[in-house]
Amino acid sequence: MDRIKELYLKYKEIVNYLIFGAATTFVSWATYALFVGALRMAVMPGKVLSWVCAVTFAFVTNKLWVFESKSWAWPGWLKEAASFFAGRVFSGVVEIGGLALLMKLGMDQTLFGIEGFVANMVITVVVIILNYFISKFWVFRKKEK
Repeated sequence: MDRIKELYLKYKEIVNYLIFGAATTFVSWATYALFVGALRMAVMPGKVLSWVCAVTFAFVTNKLWVFESKSWAWPGWLKEAASFFAGRVFSGVVEIGGLALLMKLGMDQTLFGIEGFVANMVITVVVIILNYFISKFWVFRKKEK
């Protein structure tokens, strides 16, 4: 048990990033189901609202528990939030463009009956890594003392 705790403490940031990333995915899917399924919204407005909910959840959890940026002083947290959302917009563009590029380069294999699923899995991993680095080195970077 001590070894597990030791490993967790050593890789706490990455472990928490992955845990809250999974939770963010759940928030995205659940709010999409709420908006589009239960509330009968059109797909695109429902998707946009679910994205806003998920990115807001990700911002708060990343700020508090992943990168431990505890200050809510004005205007610092607003700058963090704007940077975080801008980073997610950027990675969203990378995801859409990267998927198209991978498909064009021949990574259009069908997996589980879903066309291009291999390319989608690859670009998802790239975006997760990109989002981590954007958050760590741009949004929540530690100030040198």
